[in-house]
Amino acid sequence: MMAQYFRLKEGFPETLLFYRMGDFYELFFDDARKAHRLLDITLTTRGASGGEPVVMAGVPVHSVEGYLARLIKMGEAVAIAEQVGDVATAKGPVERKVVRVVTPGTITDTELLDERSDTLLLALSRHRNTYGLAWLGLASGQLGLAECGERELGSWLARLAPAEVLIDREEQPAALRQLKAARTQRPAWQFDAGLGLRKLCDQLGVASLVGFNAQELSTAHAAAAALLSFAEHTQGRALAHVHTLTVERATDLLELPPATHRNLELTETLRGERSPTLLSLLDTCASGMGSRALRHWLTHPLRERTLAAQRHAAITELMAQGFGTLRDTLKHISDVERTTSRIALRQVRPRELAGLRHTLQALPVLLRLIPAGVELLDAVRPRYPDPP
Repeated sequence: MMAQYFRLKEGFPETLLFYRMGDFYELFFDDARKAHRLLDITLTTRGASGGEPVVMAGVPVHSVEGYLARLIKMGEAVAIAEQVGDVATAKGPVERKVVRVVTPGTITDTELLDERSDTLLLALSRHRNTYGLAWLGLASGQLGLAECGERELGSWLARLAPAEVLIDREEQPAALRQLKAARTQRPAWQFDAGLGLRKLCDQLGVASLVGFNAQELSTAHAAAAALLSFAEHTQGRALAHVHTLTVERATDLLELPPATHRNLELTETLRGERSPTLLSLLDTCASGMGSRALRHWLTHPLRERTLAAQRHAAITELMAQGFGTLRDTLKHISDVERTTSRIALRQVRPRELAGLRHTLQALPVLLRLIPAGVELLDAVRPRYPDPP
């Protein structure tokens, strides 16, 4: 059994390995000592390997999400090794395989995610005076690219607020050092612009990125190469739910330097708390999807006023006609965005599928409750079939 463990551990030398044994996930040797220190779980010894006692610690399978949440909050990464072989037919240790790796920027479990904010994985690349940014929300399928100079980097990091940043060098810009996010160093060869362009085209099913206005963003392509490779590695499969790309440019957005973002207390107080802030005051959304959209609007304010004016018109019409019934209906809608992502990653649970079924059944009712005659609201209906 220990030989099997060592083979798995070789692939994840810097990551805590949760090794499934019956009703527990066990950790061994240095992983066990580290988990004991971080989680205050009991250390034990059993047998010997290479003449040394086998130091081990374990957590119950039924409560593993709580331990994972604590480790993720500390910036740790965890590889999950499950039993994939048949116990009845196995000769020797049951076959085990690392089925996924959980890191601060790649979590998809409902229990580990904040319902009202996105968890983003960001890769950062540099070529001369240009920084390339590529980010991914695994739980939503959101993929984005941007490029900027060092002066604007702090603004981008503040508005994206990533949970984890992939970098290829120990030398870090000042803006990144000030960021409260886990940093994961990846090999420099993974930050390759040509590889990134090919991976983006393959991921999106296109021959070029001209249609996304992203063909010339070579520094961002380099970041995307590392981003997509890391995400696929942690999930153990292709990212089937990622099929759209957003390209953001500083010229389209109001500039919000980190100091402005902080002093206005848009999403976090000066003490680092979530309330009272502008977002906490405005966020009375009935669903997590609505809260995440509102957060994005606040942190990515557009220079062009057309869309903001359309939102104001929609709000005016909703207030005039009354939105109480619509709001009550939305309270019972499941988080479709995250459920469909978990379906694609083959991590969905029966409870989430039941919630999706209920949401699809409620969709005709929702569409009937949306007022007509307002451009932004009228644009919703063509996306869905007519209610029966």
